[in-house]
Amino acid sequence: MCGIAGFCDFSNKSDKQTLVKMTDVLHHRGPDDSGYSFYETTQANIGLGHRRLSILDLSAHGHQPMSHQNLEIVFNGEVYNFSEIAKELETKGYIFESHSDTEVILKAYHCWGIKAIDKFIGMFAIVIHDKENEKLIFIRDRAGVKPLNYYFKDGLFMFSSELKSFHEHPKFEKEINTDALALYFQYSYILEPYTIFKHTHKLPAGHYAELNLQNREFKIYKYWDVCDTYNKPKLDISFEEAKQETGKLLKSACEYRMVSDVPVGMFLSGGYDSSAVTAILQKERTEKLKTFSIGFHEEKYNEAHHAARVAKHLGTEHTEYYCTQKDAQELLPLMCEIWDEPFGDASNIPTTLVSQLARKDVTVSLSADGGDEIFGGYDKYTQSLKYQKMFSKVPLSNMIGSIMEAIDPKYLVEVNKTYNFANRYEKLKTLLKAKDEIEMMNGVTYYFNPSEVDKLLGKTNTIKTSFDDKIFLNSHNDSIDKMMAIDYKTYQLDDILVKVDRATI
Repeated sequence: MCGIAGFCDFSNKSDKQTLVKMTDVLHHRGPDDSGYSFYETTQANIGLGHRRLSILDLSAHGHQPMSHQNLEIVFNGEVYNFSEIAKELETKGYIFESHSDTEVILKAYHCWGIKAIDKFIGMFAIVIHDKENEKLIFIRDRAGVKPLNYYFKDGLFMFSSELKSFHEHPKFEKEINTDALALYFQYSYILEPYTIFKHTHKLPAGHYAELNLQNREFKIYKYWDVCDTYNKPKLDISFEEAKQETGKLLKSACEYRMVSDVPVGMFLSGGYDSSAVTAILQKERTEKLKTFSIGFHEEKYNEAHHAARVAKHLGTEHTEYYCTQKDAQELLPLMCEIWDEPFGDASNIPTTLVSQLARKDVTVSLSADGGDEIFGGYDKYTQSLKYQKMFSKVPLSNMIGSIMEAIDPKYLVEVNKTYNFANRYEKLKTLLKAKDEIEMMNGVTYYFNPSEVDKLLGKTNTIKTSFDDKIFLNSHNDSIDKMMAIDYKTYQLDDILVKVDRATI
């Protein structure tokens, strides 16, 4: 975990002191080291800042910003296959002074340009200042594990791992984006590329961007999309072959993430995902893997006993902590500071607690988030299919939903006495109007549907999100495929990954 921040101020008014403030407010992301580069050029004042959590090459050789010839980089994340890329670069004459992935990224970009991304396996938010070609390059990993926010207004461009950096700049305008706020009320999180503020965005996952210092143009390009993977022909192999191939891929992915010069642990919930990852990692090791779990005294929500049984079976060094009401109350005031914008996933509290628990013994912890989106583990998938099948038998279901839209449920006096009738009415109306599996999935998972949001906020604009990317999925994808693909680009990206990124700081 590291933090990056900086600016390109075409008015030439931003100074190094502001850069230091923007960077150091991210101290929690990188307590081990800090670095700042500040330039006054004819085009703009440029600042690159970095807060470091040392994971690879703990020496000063891993310090950032890092330079090579005309390039300078700040970077958050890990490129797990950096050793393999370094060997390839050495055959081309490159010499390495460190054992850090930062130096490999920098020299890979020097060698191959933006095509270097195709070689990276990992999670990353990268900013490169190309002084010779007078541009800034911004790159975010395929899944969007690492955050990269930017602000661009009145000649001031800023970037950061977290929105809080922007508040340190005197020219940042804190104007609420009500359309993005509407997304929060619908989903309990704000989808990319939006943030809670106007003129402020998240660089989409699987994209890179270039800021031209000469003409001030900012352009975004897509280099990877999970929909393209789903659209590929399915492999014609047996179930047994598929199982073996899946096992190899999981083992490779898990082992890559154990490459570290500091202690690594594992969040273990006792569910299939974290149990499988823990089993894969422990199987090849004689030393005990450190595992961590959070339990609840309320048995309905408690899974700690499952985790303890898994840990005992696998022989890990297990630590558990039971969350109390007092723990939750103490964390609640910190939520705004941690997340920077509205975020409603209730599991942020136990995730923060298990991160604090793990931090006492390890520097890096792995989680198994993402398994449900890849292997179809959510109940909402089967629930959506059930409702889709049910309502497909209702004649003129969409028309009925539209008629219900025109009727305020408060006027339905008798049935309105039914418990929670208004919410049930809104849910039924949304499901009846669903045209496909993605709209049905939204109807199942909405906190507030769009008409309810308009009652709360006044009329808001419908804005394009990754839910609309369903149109890019071809016909050979079945309903489950489509829901998993869209979940990968929405719920996983802007809820699950955001939660883990912030909570683990």
